[in-house]
Formats: sequence, C-alpha cells, structure tokens
Amino acid sequence: MQKEKDIREYSIEDIINSKTLDPRASMEDFKRRLGVDEERRFGYTLEENKMGTVIITKDTTKYPITMIGRYAGVCWGANTSDNEKNYKRGLDCIESEHGRTWEFPDVYAIIDGYSAKVLREWYTHIGCLPTRLQESTRYIDYSKNGGFKYVTPPTIADNDDALTEWSLMMSDINDMIRRFVYVYNIPVEDATMALPLAYESKMVDKRNFRNVVDMSNQRTCTRAYWEYRNQLMKDYLNALREYSEEWKTLIDMRCKPKCEKTGFCTEKKTCGRKPRKDEN
Repeated sequence: MQKEKDIREYSIEDIINSKTLDPRASMEDFKRRLGVDEERRFGYTLEENKMGTVIITKDTTKYPITMIGRYAGVCWGANTSDNEKNYKRGLDCIESEHGRTWEFPDVYAIIDGYSAKVLREWYTHIGCLPTRLQESTRYIDYSKNGGFKYVTPPTIADNDDALTEWSLMMSDINDMIRRFVYVYNIPVEDATMALPLAYESKMVDKRNFRNVVDMSNQRTCTRAYWEYRNQLMKDYLNALREYSEEWKTLIDMRCKPKCEKTGFCTEKKTCGRKPRKDEN
C-alpha cells in the first residue's frame, strides 16, 4: 500500500500547482502546518492587509462654495467683497446645477494602499482634465522590505482554502521578483513587470469638484466595483467631508448614486434601489 505523503514534503510550487498535490494532504493540514509565523512568511494576513487611506492636502480649496460664489459674482457684476453673499451665491450655483462654476474648486489628494486594479478604474474619470502621478515601479524596489503588499477581495478572504492559496500565490510572485533582481541581476523596472493588479500602490491626484460629482454618481452605485464603492470612493468623500464644513455641504448635496438624481435606474442590471424609467 502506498504511503500517504506528509504535507511537509510538498514544496510551495507543489502546493500552488494542484495537479501535483496529493488530495489526501488537505489544505487544512497545510494551514495547521503553517502557523502564524509561516503564514506571515508566505503572505500578508488579513490584519496586515489594511484598507487604504486618502489624505486631502492643504493645496485643496478650503472654502469651495464661497469660491464658486465669488467667481460667479464677478461675471454677474455683483459685490464680491462680502463672503456671506458669496456663499449664498455659490449655493445657488450648486442648486441650479451651473456646472461650469463647479470646475473652480480643486481637490489635491494622496491616495495610498488601494490596488493597482482600482486605481486603473480611477484613471478613467478624465472629465475636466484631472491629473495624477502614481508610485513608480521603476524607482521603487519592490524586492526589498518584504516585497509588495496587496489587496484581498472579500470573496477570497471569506473562503479559508482560497485565502491560503491566494497568500501563497502573492508570496510566490514576491519571491520571484526578488529572484529576478538578486539572482539574475534583472533591473527592478523589468522584474516588477510581474506585479499583479492586486498590489497596493500610491498616487497623488488633482481634480475639481465637477469631476468629483460625476465620479461619485457612477462609483457610489451598487453596480460599481466593490473596492471602488466601499473603500476608495467612500474614503475619498469622507476625507473631503472632514477637510472643511463647506466640502461636507457640497458632498452631502451632490455626491450620490446617479439614480438619486434621475429618480430611476439607468443600469441594465438594476439593484432594485430605484425602478427603471419605463416602470415609473
């Protein structure tokens, strides 16, 4: 009778390649073997896989409503020396949806700890010509300091077996990047071509209020990707709320799912929050 192979006899490559893994050596056995220290060596635990952060920098317009009212007042021939009147005029521009005036207040932000995947989606919101810089994969050496960190989707985090294999896969990519750099002397900028979309990245971003409104209408929708809707967009809007009372007023007035504005759902696959237009 063939002796059952001990789980400790398998290499990381064996475990990742399910074709070579004896089914009798269960994933539970492997996880028991790992222990806390070993798990940390192979990947980041959920506690280490922290959510990202959004920092609104001081270059951001502090009083956006007042600013809108002041510049609109210039074109209306109004008295712009009174900030109380400017504020009221700015609110009127917001309520009347004079969108061009919304392009004056700018938001400067440092966005850190979200996946490269969701930052690629962030890039698609190009209305009003925003600009951004992303953390370099040429000059930052991801082979050092434990390698890259990464985001774990909830569907994987909630599945113990999938989470174990996910952590192993990320660890293997980290190990291979280090191997390319230190064993084969491959330049960092080439070795990091192996980085997965799940790796955490950092960017600095500048956009105006009109763009923020348009983005929030789309990305607070239930149909939006979970990391964008539940983490990045929520963190961004909350950071703006905390920056100043005027930003809090603007966010609460205008940054909502598009169905809240239209009164009906425009998506082909609706979540049921609002009826479709033809159902009204």
